[in-house]
Amino acid sequence: MRRTIACAILISAVGCGGALAQTPAAKCENPNALGVSRTVEIDTTGGPGFGFEHFKQHDFLRDKEVLLTFDDGPWPTTPKVLQALADECVRATFFIIGKHATYYPDILKKVAQGGHTVGTHTWSHADLGRKNITVEQAKDEIEKGISAVNASLGAPAAPFFRFVALRHPPELVTYLGERNIAIFSTDMDSFDFKARRPEQVVNTIMNKLKKFGKGIVLMHDFQHHTADAVPELLKQLKEGGYKIVHMRAKDTVKSIAKYDEMIKKEAKLPTVDQRPTASVVRTVE
Repeated sequence: MRRTIACAILISAVGCGGALAQTPAAKCENPNALGVSRTVEIDTTGGPGFGFEHFKQHDFLRDKEVLLTFDDGPWPTTPKVLQALADECVRATFFIIGKHATYYPDILKKVAQGGHTVGTHTWSHADLGRKNITVEQAKDEIEKGISAVNASLGAPAAPFFRFVALRHPPELVTYLGERNIAIFSTDMDSFDFKARRPEQVVNTIMNKLKKFGKGIVLMHDFQHHTADAVPELLKQLKEGGYKIVHMRAKDTVKSIAKYDEMIKKEAKLPTVDQRPTASVVRTVE
């Protein structure tokens, strides 16, 4: 069976630990699954950067190795992605929007329960490279996102962060380094937000893999056509002899108390009625 898990330590000399936000995946029941060929552990001390589009220092993927990442969840489309990954016993890294985490905490928990790694992607999907956003406002976006994800997950996330639009202001790169949070760019962007059909997503990724041979792949579980594309993408990766690498963090990310309080205030006011919407609203005509 192809699914062999080897613990490889990257920039670290510790054992096979990992972030609390990641739950060990269930035993693979598919003997022909694509699976995970290698698991690496990331020591995020000092805020290392990954992804050759912006960071050149840490190249840890071997030939024909692929690391799958998804941005902008959790969303109602995310379970479809999770099911496709589970069917092939594949694990990925999800960069979560804080607001979305508060909308769909149950879906976020399913991400972690599937053995996937949970990182963060700002509070409101704000482009922190815009000129009209101050450094302090940008820090608020980062920290509120972390607090929201930790609160919704019920456990600390990994100290993994991806900037919106992959725009990395130097002051914020320094700040994340001081917070010991790793920064993730990408080796190949699927540009699935520009696509309209699943096959466009698959073709873009596979063509780039044929060109570069390996890489960190950026997708968005927020996109319907991406969710639809994942089963075929995994099929083609398997047929092409590619191997999946999964990453986890040596440590977890600690939220800051004042931002935890902000998130509590953002929460919707509770009501006495806790019935599901289907019991409250029904179509009568």
